[in-house]
Amino acid sequence: MGYFRILAAIPGFFLSSLFLMLLWDAIATRLAINVDIDYVTAMLINITLWIAMAPLAAVGRKKICH
Repeated sequence: MGYFRILAAIPGFFLSSLFLMLLWDAIATRLAINVDIDYVTAMLINITLWIAMAPLAAVGRKKICH
C-alpha cells in the first residue's frame, strides 16, 4: 500500500463517519440502544471498525493473489 492510497482513504474515513452518525438512529433502534452519538463518537467507532477489519482485508487479499 503506497502513500497515495493512504491519502485517498482519508476522505472515505470522514464520509463513513458522517454516514454512521446520520444512520445511527436506525441502527440504535434495531439494537435497542437509546444513546445518541455525535460526530466525534462516530469517528471513534469508525476507526475501531477500520482497525479491526484491516487485518482481515489483508489476509483476504493475499489468499486471492496466490
